[in-house]
Amino acid sequence: MPSVDSTSDDRTANNTMRHAYRVLSDEEKAVMQEVKDMGLAFHDRVSALGNSRETSIAKTKIEEAVMWAVKHVTA
Repeated sequence: MPSVDSTSDDRTANNTMRHAYRVLSDEEKAVMQEVKDMGLAFHDRVSALGNSRETSIAKTKIEEAVMWAVKHVTA
């Protein structure tokens, strides 16, 4: 399946769960990208600490926080 950029207007092409779609404004796309970039930077920093149960949980929570924030922007 081809890759689709998360800020693309085609982002639901490979998403079986979200059938309804609204076009995001440029500001919403920028906010979504910023949230994802911040999440990735934090995830990378936690990853650099090493591997443990605690860092694994922290990375999962970061991913969850980004997901919920993006869901809010795209709702």
